[in-house]
Amino acid sequence: MFTYYPRQMVAHPILLEARQISSNQILMTYDKPTDLASATNVSNYWIRSNMGPVGIASVGMKEALTAENAIRPDMGMIAPVDNSKMRFVITFRVNAMQGVMYTVLPCFVNLEGMSGFMGENWGPNSKNMFIGM
Repeated sequence: MFTYYPRQMVAHPILLEARQISSNQILMTYDKPTDLASATNVSNYWIRSNMGPVGIASVGMKEALTAENAIRPDMGMIAPVDNSKMRFVITFRVNAMQGVMYTVLPCFVNLEGMSGFMGENWGPNSKNMFIGM
């Protein structure tokens, strides 16, 4: 007889929305307060595009997310918008390309006061796609 034990889910923040607010900036909103060190580590983010790694994108549609194709510090930076620990802006050194579909993919962002989360920070209800303007 086989007994199913559900995988233990580690509590973690989920990206609610990512939207472009200027030619080189994306506003991100999480559902819960985050650990600032992990939320502002640019290497914990990937931007996927339907045109491959162009403009602000670090990875193409079919590529796996790896440490090598994460956003690098020479590509952009992340800063909190307010004291909520839930809203952040990524500012890139280059502009998003008009008409290109982008998807923001954060990983390893921990809840406030926690560490060690090693998964994805988006879910089926995340509004993490936008068309470059």
